Amino acid sequence: MRPKVTVVGAGNVGATAAQYIALKEMADVVLIDILEGIPQGKGLDMWESAPIVGSDSLVVGTNNYQDTAGSDVVVITAGLARKPGMSRDDLLIANARIVSEVTDKVAAASPKAIIIVVSNPLDAMTQLAFKRSGFPRERVFGMAGILDAARLRSFVALELNVSVESVYACVLGGHGDAMVPLPRYTTVGGIPITELMLAGKIEALVKRTREGGGEIVAFLKTGSAYYAPAAAVAEMVESVLKDKKKILPCCAYLNGEYGIKGLCVGVPVKVGQAGIEQILELKLTPEEAAALNRSAAGVKELVDKLEI
Repeated sequence: MRPKVTVVGAGNVGATAAQYIALKEMADVVLIDILEGIPQGKGLDMWESAPIVGSDSLVVGTNNYQDTAGSDVVVITAGLARKPGMSRDDLLIANARIVSEVTDKVAAASPKAIIIVVSNPLDAMTQLAFKRSGFPRERVFGMAGILDAARLRSFVALELNVSVESVYACVLGGHGDAMVPLPRYTTVGGIPITELMLAGKIEALVKRTREGGGEIVAFLKTGSAYYAPAAAVAEMVESVLKDKKKILPCCAYLNGEYGIKGLCVGVPVKVGQAGIEQILELKLTPEEAAALNRSAAGVKELVDKLEI
């Protein structure tokens, strides 16, 4: 019997994540949304592609949370998309309402599930889902650094004309403008990019990474990124379901690690069957530590507004 994954939100990110998960036969997928017909239609379309792509993972769409019961993993993508000129902070109140309602329902239907949060502003929504669910911190975390690191990896690969598979990138902190890319922990074939590029070029790539979501929004005009975010979700789900124990940058609730207590912030973690199985603490320079603290302060500001 295959594992069961519920994806909440049948928009671009949710539907694409569901497709990635089904294509790799990780699990049977339930796609749920408040809009009638949308998850059903998309789920049926994906299932009808199964004979062509060679996947037996069932995808079904629904508006009923009873159909999500017993899920091993729940991915929350529900929420309003960011529009041009709209900051992540602008999304806070509206999406907090949505994430609160969704978390209550999925926690009741799947009390043993691992919850992965994608809704924005990511760090605050992860903290909200963690508090609202009552689950241990190991079972509620957010998709942030994987996407940011993937953007940096892709830019480095283009600049150096190497395979993206040879590039590893490390990004800490909040998801958004306050992220903290770490160039000295970003490598190509194990060689730090600080030895392969001039400082000015590295700073340009870091700036582009930091503004990566906004760059795509500016191009699309009426939407935001979804292929790369969905791929990041699928990597997290796979590491859980296959107990791969990958070291991935995720938004995790810190309880003193990195000197931060009581906040969900992006850090490298080991992801396996139990969820977050270990938080890895890197040795940071004073400048890097200060940047991470500034990023955490930005998260705290949002969390304080939500009174969580």
